[in-house]
Amino acid sequence: MKGEERRIQIINRLKETGQPVSGGELAQLLHVSRQVIVQDIALLRAQKNDIIATARGYMLYYTDTSKVRRVFALSHTADQIKGELETIIELGGTVLDVIVEHPIYGQITANLMIETTQDIQNFLAQMDHQKSVPLMQLTKGVHLHTIEGKTERLLDLIAEALRKKGYLLTE
Repeated sequence: MKGEERRIQIINRLKETGQPVSGGELAQLLHVSRQVIVQDIALLRAQKNDIIATARGYMLYYTDTSKVRRVFALSHTADQIKGELETIIELGGTVLDVIVEHPIYGQITANLMIETTQDIQNFLAQMDHQKSVPLMQLTKGVHLHTIEGKTERLLDLIAEALRKKGYLLTE
């Protein structure tokens, strides 16, 4: 299979599922190595395809203009990650990413796309399985999340809930 044909199949697979698809799954489906998939994704991004990499795999991302976004500054311990994410999800928000400011590398952003309790469970299980640490460990718990919701009022409610639980950074 030629590269262009394979990349079309990758885009089609991402469109069909609407969910993250792992590089390993794509490699197996297309009978190539994971590295070939990484290169194909890079080429597809260069062609202006909105493909993001999440902890669960690659997905197409379309900006929903009917929703609003806000960046929240937060601080808590690693043991409180689940509580923080549940607070946001239970109120109807989606956690798009996590951002930390590294003293050497500058801003580091990781796409999360967490919108369900199952997503939270999968994220935490993967972190545990990989023996990984959250990015917030680099900044002593301080981090940012871009949160998406249906209305500004919903984002206000999320901010208030995070503040009450002591997660929201204030002056």
